[in-house]
Amino acid sequence: MKGLDTNGQYSKIDQNTSLKGTLKAKTDIRIDGKLEGSVQTSGKVILGKQAKVVGEVDCTNAEIEGLFKGKLVVSGVLNLKSTSNVEGEVKTQKLIVEAGATFNAQCKMQAAEEGVKKLSDSHEKTA
Repeated sequence: MKGLDTNGQYSKIDQNTSLKGTLKAKTDIRIDGKLEGSVQTSGKVILGKQAKVVGEVDCTNAEIEGLFKGKLVVSGVLNLKSTSNVEGEVKTQKLIVEAGATFNAQCKMQAAEEGVKKLSDSHEKTA
């Protein structure tokens, strides 16, 4: 995992750990335990196979192997591995779903804020 100017450091919630509340970080976060609440980071969030997260997650990129229920906002790439189970509301720029993943969510795809021209702004002529 590579964080933003963190020299490869990241925060981790171990498999035998349960957390209730709000977690804020500027580094990548790996969760292998249980978390009920919210996560906010400018880095990447990784949910391991044993992870169970219920609540809200707001991050740059995410990779999910475990269970997530709630609201997930990813400004970059959301990668759902074959063992993942995602339920709730998802907003992301890019979505990668491996075969076998369970994805029962309302999903809204957002365009990159810079450098993308929306189709509605296009002035194409039709015949």
